[in-house]
Amino acid sequence: MFSQTVEYALRSMSYLSAKSPDSSDTGQIAEATGVPSAYLAKVLQSLRKAGIVQSRRGRGGGITLARPPEDLTILEIVNAVDPLQRITKCPIGLATHGVKLCPMHSRLDEALAMTEEIFRETTLAELLAEGAGRGQRCKFPALKK
Repeated sequence: MFSQTVEYALRSMSYLSAKSPDSSDTGQIAEATGVPSAYLAKVLQSLRKAGIVQSRRGRGGGITLARPPEDLTILEIVNAVDPLQRITKCPIGLATHGVKLCPMHSRLDEALAMTEEIFRETTLAELLAEGAGRGQRCKFPALKK
């Protein structure tokens, strides 16, 4: 249901959140999350443009979260890299549907609306805390504190 880009963005954001406030370079994030470096660079560029991460060059630089994990919603992350597309008109252009969706597309849009609401209400910090409490958080091998 979600693109590989969304998966990679959520993995990298989880990693950066666990490292916060420390910075990481693209190579470290790629190695720890299993995301190909070239692809990760594009994902991080989209996240930077959306104001979700920030980057600094040079010694002591790297990628960090632009805001605390408590202030970052899953919806922001998803929409930064591959926005959810609600269904507002007949996807196949049937004139007989007019402005009203058929039952199938109406239900699909309802599911998208629920997903959108859950993602809007869920912060990155909540996901990480929930997983840590059950011992099920992603274990990133390069994460050392």
